[in-house]
Amino acid sequence: MTEIPHAIAHSSTATVQHPLEPLTADEIRSAVQIVRAEKKLPESTRFVSVNLQEPAKDVVLTFTSGDAVVREAFIVLLDYLAEQAYEAVVSITDQRVVSWRELDGAQPSIIPDELADTETLLKAHPAFQEALRKRGITDLDLVMVDSWSVGYYETEDVQRRRLLRSLPYMRKNPGDNAYAHPIEGIVALIDLNRGEVVRIDDYGALPIPPESGNYTPEAVGQLRTDLKPIEITQPEGPSFSVNGHEISWQKWRFRISFNTREGLVLHTLTYEDKGRERPILYRASLAEMVVPYGDPGVSHYRKNAFDAGEYGLGTLANALQLGCDCLGHIHYFDALMTDGRGEVITLPNVVCMHEEDYGILWKHYDWRTNNTEVRRSRRLVISFICTIDNYEYGFFWYLYLDGTIEFESKLTGIMSTGAVAPGVKPKYGALVAPQLMAPNHQHIFNVRLDMMVDGLQNSVYEVHTEAEQPGPENPHGNAFFAKATLLATESEAQQVVDPLRSRYWKIVNPTSFNALGDPVAYKLMPGGNTLPFAHAESSIMQRAGFTQKSLWVTPYHPDEKYPAGDYPNQHRGGDGLPRWTQANRSIENTDVVVWYNMTAHHIPCPEDWPVMPVHYLNFMLKPTGFFDRSPALDVPPSTPQQDHCCDHEHHEHH
Repeated sequence: MTEIPHAIAHSSTATVQHPLEPLTADEIRSAVQIVRAEKKLPESTRFVSVNLQEPAKDVVLTFTSGDAVVREAFIVLLDYLAEQAYEAVVSITDQRVVSWRELDGAQPSIIPDELADTETLLKAHPAFQEALRKRGITDLDLVMVDSWSVGYYETEDVQRRRLLRSLPYMRKNPGDNAYAHPIEGIVALIDLNRGEVVRIDDYGALPIPPESGNYTPEAVGQLRTDLKPIEITQPEGPSFSVNGHEISWQKWRFRISFNTREGLVLHTLTYEDKGRERPILYRASLAEMVVPYGDPGVSHYRKNAFDAGEYGLGTLANALQLGCDCLGHIHYFDALMTDGRGEVITLPNVVCMHEEDYGILWKHYDWRTNNTEVRRSRRLVISFICTIDNYEYGFFWYLYLDGTIEFESKLTGIMSTGAVAPGVKPKYGALVAPQLMAPNHQHIFNVRLDMMVDGLQNSVYEVHTEAEQPGPENPHGNAFFAKATLLATESEAQQVVDPLRSRYWKIVNPTSFNALGDPVAYKLMPGGNTLPFAHAESSIMQRAGFTQKSLWVTPYHPDEKYPAGDYPNQHRGGDGLPRWTQANRSIENTDVVVWYNMTAHHIPCPEDWPVMPVHYLNFMLKPTGFFDRSPALDVPPSTPQQDHCCDHEHHEHH
């Protein structure tokens, strides 16, 4: 890999050499031209997304270097004049449209261009201007509009239209944080296809919260002066290697891709053990996230964004910066997408990959011999960050030297806010500044794990700990044991976390055994978690039914990709995992997909304002009998010159 100044290297979009390589710019242009010509698309057609149509599993798993690579694109389109959406599969190899389908009644995800257009449309509308004038606001340049997906609350005739719901805020000056000054009581409904304001509801004015919420160095004032620099250096370069979008690091080998909906995806993750590459995951991604708000007020009850399915995490990804978002020797990957007109756009530096020191990996001091053995841990970090209006979300995959895999969400940015009357203490949120409240809400992340533990034939077990009843087997009352129960069907696999019983779930290959004669496995270990508090019959829970369980397991099906269904935007609900699992299919000793929900439960407080310090949420996949012994024994000691480490150091025993 050629070095680029400042320890940055960029991925290449050269000749495609693997079926999972993302589409190149030329391939995207070709796919757009093919569908445009063959289907005689009118000028009113917008390209919602153009991504690689991932090949079948057997094609990927049997691929060897030099094989012919068949390339296809999956395209979602919207004709806004006809008010009709379509999806197409285009063969770039054969230069033709392979499949074409009208999306009857479905609304594709919101195109970024549409979000920008709503503010212009709304500010030009007389009823909106009049509502602002009632509140003493005449300078439209200082008004900011946030537009939200609408959910499913309208009458059938309105619900069929392509809609956004807009809420206004005010800036005191052009650089002001508008979320500090919500213009309460004005709610606008926009028809995106027709470019119309459907209606403007004015529920009555409240005073605009007066206090500034600015957070730049100039606004903060005196900054700390006693923070000394921390330098991260790797004078010999990183321990990873990159070939296109394939990465090798220590004993790990895998591929990455990046698409408009999920953002970062990990593919074909393997770990080398005794000279053999052992598969663990076929595909891993954040498949959906939904943010239900818990305030029944007119401005807030419909804040229920499906940030992946309604907006697209990949389309909202940040260009990451060395020294700010990532530290160390960084390898960046760009992503290629299209704008609404099908023109290729480059999202630079959307994926950041680097190594991090992670403290002690393992250690023992033998006081009898005065000998210490200690090894330092490190992890490979593959991440991206997206901004969704007010919030920032960082999504981090970590690979460890001992075979552990971790996924972590980092939540920061600015809370969604509302105004309250002077002296009012909100019940369904918290005051964060005078007359400014942030509603209670949750962030629910669904991670789709297409498992492949030592092969495609896997089973899943629920494991919890039980105390042995007092009696002949437990005469001293101290015994407890781990009880594993096979989850044989989809209904049995609908599980919730139970930290009081130390519950986890084990993905087992019943045909592959370790040296002790036990089937090999990885276990999914929950981190912090909870369940939704919205009622099951509420609109949001009908639409986000997958959130009512922590774990789902399904037999692999290529069409089952997203837990709320393919097109959750304005969907009434009931699609995705709740619908598929009604068949109660067998999930024993087969190709399984594990779906795990983790929930950040946010009861706001003043310390979260004006910008929230990062909140962390995670889970781990850890080997459990996958290896015959610790796979981290062969990690070499650190050199004292490098880390001032105490390997082999002798201590006087006291």
